[in-house]
Amino acid sequence: MRRFVAALALTASSVAGAETVACHLTYGGETQTIESAPTASPYGGVPTAIGSFFLFRIVFVPEPADLARINLYIHADLGEAPIPLQHASHTYPVRNQARYGFTGLQRIYEPKRESELIYWCELREGAPR
Repeated sequence: MRRFVAALALTASSVAGAETVACHLTYGGETQTIESAPTASPYGGVPTAIGSFFLFRIVFVPEPADLARINLYIHADLGEAPIPLQHASHTYPVRNQARYGFTGLQRIYEPKRESELIYWCELREGAPR
């Protein structure tokens, strides 16, 4: 019986670990998708450069339940230090809507050059693509 319970727990954690966050970003007429697997650290996630001004970082921390969140950070990279433009925090688990995932359609503007970044994010089942 213990082996069955242990195997069931391992299967459940494997399924939960199979979720990823995928963000669809449009900048300068080009669209790309970046995807992030769960991490144990709220300081994880590597920023992705979007064009020459934006940095986009996803931090997906699904456990422990009382701290579970998906954090999205958008910075303008204008020189010495990146300037925060948006920090969006979503309590996990999230629910995708029919259109534009769990974030809705977002528009962010870089303050110096007025560049526009459009994005939306969704929770996906399965391994990163």
